[in-house]
Amino acid sequence: MPAFSTDEPTVQPAAHRGERWLAPFEPMSTSLTSPFTVGDVEIPSRIALAPMAGVSVQAFRRQERRFGAGLVCSEMVSCSGLPHRNEKTFGYLHIASDESPLAVQIFGSDPALMADAACIVEAAGADILDLNFGWPVPKITKAGAGATVVEEPGRACEIVSAAVEAVDIPVMVKMRLGLSEGSRSALDVGPRVVAAGASALTLHPRSAAQMYTGQADHSLTAELVQLVGVPVIASGDITSRAHAQQVIDETGSAAVMVGRVAQGNPWALAEIAGDSIGLPSGEDVVVELVLFMCKTVRELGPSVLLDSSGSSTAGTWSMGSSRVSSSTRWCASQLQPRPRPVRSRQLRVRRKPSRSARPRLAQPTSGRSSCRSRSAAAAGCSGRRGW
Repeated sequence: MPAFSTDEPTVQPAAHRGERWLAPFEPMSTSLTSPFTVGDVEIPSRIALAPMAGVSVQAFRRQERRFGAGLVCSEMVSCSGLPHRNEKTFGYLHIASDESPLAVQIFGSDPALMADAACIVEAAGADILDLNFGWPVPKITKAGAGATVVEEPGRACEIVSAAVEAVDIPVMVKMRLGLSEGSRSALDVGPRVVAAGASALTLHPRSAAQMYTGQADHSLTAELVQLVGVPVIASGDITSRAHAQQVIDETGSAAVMVGRVAQGNPWALAEIAGDSIGLPSGEDVVVELVLFMCKTVRELGPSVLLDSSGSSTAGTWSMGSSRVSSSTRWCASQLQPRPRPVRSRQLRVRRKPSRSARPRLAQPTSGRSSCRSRSAAAAGCSGRRGW
């Protein structure tokens, strides 16, 4: 009789037994270049460009599209200006054919006005309507719009329902966590606005009180993903491809939204999109900057090249319009040689002197005076051309 053994029986690997061997399950990482959908609109990549006030003009959106953005968003448009046919507000609705898919973002606090504005946005050619429930600027939140809406779930649902009924394009909602630090109101209102008809959500996991300080807490993004059945876009502190991939993998979000890091530096967005072209050469920066300026002038007019005093800024990079300077600051900083510093005397405000301090002109000895003398006397400036 064979001796008793306590050894475990030897099991041959499945491959040796002629069976198919299955590796341990590992969740697959979502590629940043794979498409996803918002409603019936297909987004070609998992990278969205954030709507930024004073920055996201048409030229900027088209530039970032070329560098890898799958979805581009307009800057915030007031729902009050569109129904009243405000000319400046209508200027935000310049849409080019190569921007699609494009989301136009509107903000406001009145459901009826938001519905009217949504109809105008759809007629202008937007692919997606984006509702802003996250703007943290006090002058907006005090008016009951922006991040304030997140604290009022009933009104938030009314706005979403009115917009969804008014248009046939998908409706997204961009939110912050709430008004005060530590608020989790977005996790409560998120499922409600989805039930009201929202096709996707974007969460910037900071409170309005934080503005852009501290770190975006994407663990709360992961909680929101578990609560809703629509795509969630993670926004906040996306600065590199590695971090973008980490946020998608850890939160389960459908995409990431890139904002401040892309201002004036489209090569940063290209790196996130996977086009590892390295730092641009000086020639690349010049070409891109000139191209951007030409397209901006074509869109906004030559007045963007004038500073606040009306003087031309040709030959300098200090654009008077913030809508230009914020997108060219980084590009201009890469150029050599750097512009010469402005002399201190040019910074002094030249005020018109009082009547008693003006120099007196000698009266002409003859009865005749030249045109130049008469005009100088009228100006009180001794022949100089104004003050």
